[in-house]
Amino acid sequence: MGRTLVIGDIHGGFKALQQVFQRAEVGEKDILIFLGDYVDGWSESAQVIQFLMELSQKQECIFIKGNHDAWCEDWLSLGDGPDVWLFNGGKSTVESYNDYPLEDLDFHLEFFQRMKNYYVDDKNRLFIHAGYSSMHGPEKEVYSSNYRWDRTLWETAVAMDKKLEKNSALYPKRLLLYHEIFIGHTPTLDIGIKHPVNKANVWNIDTGAAFTGVLSMMDIDTKEFWQSDPLPFLYPDEKGRNNDSAGK
Repeated sequence: MGRTLVIGDIHGGFKALQQVFQRAEVGEKDILIFLGDYVDGWSESAQVIQFLMELSQKQECIFIKGNHDAWCEDWLSLGDGPDVWLFNGGKSTVESYNDYPLEDLDFHLEFFQRMKNYYVDDKNRLFIHAGYSSMHGPEKEVYSSNYRWDRTLWETAVAMDKKLEKNSALYPKRLLLYHEIFIGHTPTLDIGIKHPVNKANVWNIDTGAAFTGVLSMMDIDTKEFWQSDPLPFLYPDEKGRNNDSAGK
């Protein structure tokens, strides 16, 4: 039996993705769950997508769609992207596709279209890019964009009193729905931490690969994790999204 490994936001950092695969000694029996934001930031977004497409032919992979992936999907489909996307890493993604023939872009578009909004495993563990606001869970979410944009789930977990018991009337109902919740979207660097962080029953795996941080991969059962080198070291001639202040 292989492991189940969850991977945080990649943001075009193909070199970092290769590093964590090597350091975790990923094998074909491992199940891989990616939390989204594969593109936008560093210069190899198209290469990341091509690698993931090929990887999914070799072993079981689950791909969650992030907000940046939704932007990229729209661009691949419509041929145009909003300025807010271009200014938040989209420009580097467009440039990474310069040498790709049109038929390859169609295959990549299909890959984005097949991504999941969220996934729940057989142990009632939820995997979602950002979060949800409904106290009844993501399947009851009124605004599907919350799957990719909501920060209140993580903010709630971070702000909770550590002494609050699950049987308390004040314990957030939406956290009680799942045994564990795994998210990306909001870098742990925002609270000054460079590794995967656990708050309440929420695990944040986005360790800031889009910015000055690293890419992380974690075994969801043992909580052992592996990390790449900081992305600015891997791409010394690039800025990634380090000048961006929005659209994480």
